[in-house]
Amino acid sequence: MHKNMSKLIGAGESTTVEWKRSLSEMDEIIETMAAFANTEGGRVLIGVSPEGRVPGIEIGKGTIENMVNQVAQNTDPKLHPKVIIKKLDGKNILIAEIKESHDHLVLAFGRPYKRVGRSTLKMSKDEYERLILEKHKGRLYFDEQICKDAKITDISKEKLQSFVKKAKEQRGLSVDRTAPAQDILRKLKLIKGGRLTNAAVLLFGKDPQAFFLQAELKAIRFKGTDETVPMLDFKTIGGDAITLLEKAESFIYDHIPMKAWIESGKLQRQEKWLYPPDAIREALANALAHRDYASPGKVQVRIFDDRLEVWNPGLLPPPLTVEKLKGKHDSVPRNPLIAKAFFWIKFAEDVGSGTSKIIRWCKEWGLPEPTYEEAGSSFVTVFHNPGEYGHSKKSREKSREKSREKILRLVIEEPAITIEEIARALGLSVAGVEKNIKMLKQKKFLRRVGPDKGGHWEVLGKEAHV
Repeated sequence: MHKNMSKLIGAGESTTVEWKRSLSEMDEIIETMAAFANTEGGRVLIGVSPEGRVPGIEIGKGTIENMVNQVAQNTDPKLHPKVIIKKLDGKNILIAEIKESHDHLVLAFGRPYKRVGRSTLKMSKDEYERLILEKHKGRLYFDEQICKDAKITDISKEKLQSFVKKAKEQRGLSVDRTAPAQDILRKLKLIKGGRLTNAAVLLFGKDPQAFFLQAELKAIRFKGTDETVPMLDFKTIGGDAITLLEKAESFIYDHIPMKAWIESGKLQRQEKWLYPPDAIREALANALAHRDYASPGKVQVRIFDDRLEVWNPGLLPPPLTVEKLKGKHDSVPRNPLIAKAFFWIKFAEDVGSGTSKIIRWCKEWGLPEPTYEEAGSSFVTVFHNPGEYGHSKKSREKSREKSREKILRLVIEEPAITIEEIARALGLSVAGVEKNIKMLKQKKFLRRVGPDKGGHWEVLGKEAHV
């Protein structure tokens, strides 16, 4: 043992070894023990000077017991070091051994410490918060949890295949859409231990509300600018998360008009939606992907004469704040599997850039900066409309008719044009274009020839007017 002790002391202080001259340095000893617990574990040698000499210490009847009690009383969760006495050249050395903590969240005197090389350092607030998030991710990441009682027969293979097709086109997802549903879900990390996750049911379930009633969406059109006034329209929307987003978009476009203006040098009047479609989609995707599913509340869309609000149950997870959302910030998804699925089909941005892009899109649209706020137990995105506008059924129908005329003109000029290209050209959402095309097909003004990829549009009578 004499040889081993000499070797240990001779190796010097390190990430896992600290020397202390005496027990009079008890506060520093306790901080070092907490740092060891939060790093790789380690041993504190008491009775060894900073220079590596061994003055040793006097050990009385209650020395070890008193030291262990002081460590336990000043650490949280309590540390209980293994303490042994060793002799070197006739002098006593106490060796206190600390094991690595499973979550690295031990506090000494109410503060977190870590070990870096030979130094004991206080953790930064951000470091400690990240560790807390990591510890509780099983609870915070609702979408990664197993969905009890859900079976593979509760999943819609058609929804899965449609998603994979779109994700391959949009982001190059490398998954075979003809593979069995279990294999596709496994590739998307939506199965754990052979069982469906909550995300699998929320994204591709035949009836997600049979498992999660709170997964519905409420859409309301108020008359005027106050929620106390009568509602012009109210819908409770059910279905999977992708369907909720698309139906919420449709509700919004049914209740906001196209802004129209005359531009110098142009014969036709110019038109666009009151709010930028990209920003609307991003706000809806954020609400559905980042909501707190432990809350019984529902995602809400509220439309007023002067604003559009998207309500998301759950406050911002730390370390995010309302102010941080306006600039570059870390992505802290509450439901990362749903967020990733939305990213694959370009329903949302990635790595924390969505909220800042919403601001940019609104400014480019000529609108005031949107407001992010926490109200009660919800997070709210508010789009502001500085001007008054009409919302009669007649004016909404005129806007839809104009959109269909423009779609027909585009497909006449370019029969192979895609729905995404039409949406970009007209400043509409993909869902809005799809809805208008469906109506044109029903009225026998338009038909699709060939597959979605490689086919083309055919207008049935170029003189037709919607």
